[in-house]
Amino acid sequence: MSLAPVQILARPEQIWLGIGFVAMLLGTFYFIAKGWGVTDPEQQEYYILTIMIPAIAAASYLSMFLGFGLTQVNVGGVTLDIYWARYADWLFTTPLLLLDLALLADADRNTVYALVLTDAFMIVTGLVGALENNVFFYRYIWWTVSTIAFVFLLYMLYGALTSKVDDLDPDTQSTFTTLRNLVLVLWTFYPIVWIVGTEGAGVVSLQVETLLYMVLDVTAKVGFGLILLRSRAILGESSAPTPSAEADEQAAD
Repeated sequence: MSLAPVQILARPEQIWLGIGFVAMLLGTFYFIAKGWGVTDPEQQEYYILTIMIPAIAAASYLSMFLGFGLTQVNVGGVTLDIYWARYADWLFTTPLLLLDLALLADADRNTVYALVLTDAFMIVTGLVGALENNVFFYRYIWWTVSTIAFVFLLYMLYGALTSKVDDLDPDTQSTFTTLRNLVLVLWTFYPIVWIVGTEGAGVVSLQVETLLYMVLDVTAKVGFGLILLRSRAILGESSAPTPSAEADEQAAD
């Protein structure tokens, strides 16, 4: 009995899915290695959240690479290839990113609930739009609903969450501002890619769309973690005395 050879790279966009999987996996291992031996409970909380972000994304990209996270939707005689596993990834990873920001800002539970639930609503309505198969125009309606939720989410980030950082130390303020702005810039591109990609107007091909999403995902997840876990706010170096402070203490003695 002979076995037919398995053709792995059957779709042109799989090369970008494979690169995304490797990048997320490397990010996961790096964060695990960096957090190995950390004993401070507050630091551990950041590491747990930040490690799981690329880990979940790696599983999602692997499923899409192997063809499991792919479905086809027929709308008005046009067949669209939809990677639904991408939305499953976002439904878990984007709340974790927001939780990292909320921890930095020392946000209260109601603020956290508002951020996470709004984010989940945004992702789910985006998925409904991607899977809409009755009238193509309905897809744009769901995109609009999801984008409105996204705008409200950004409003909360710049409003309620940012206001809570004002009384914290400068290192935490700086780290939060950098990560918040990173989220603002990168997340803004997601609805743009959706509307110009194959799920929307079809201006760019599925291969280009997959490349754009991969670059955004890796930067928004691994890049976010690299900035967060290397910051003085997380490492606890902000409390260490500076050389000038040490000299002053010695002079006083």
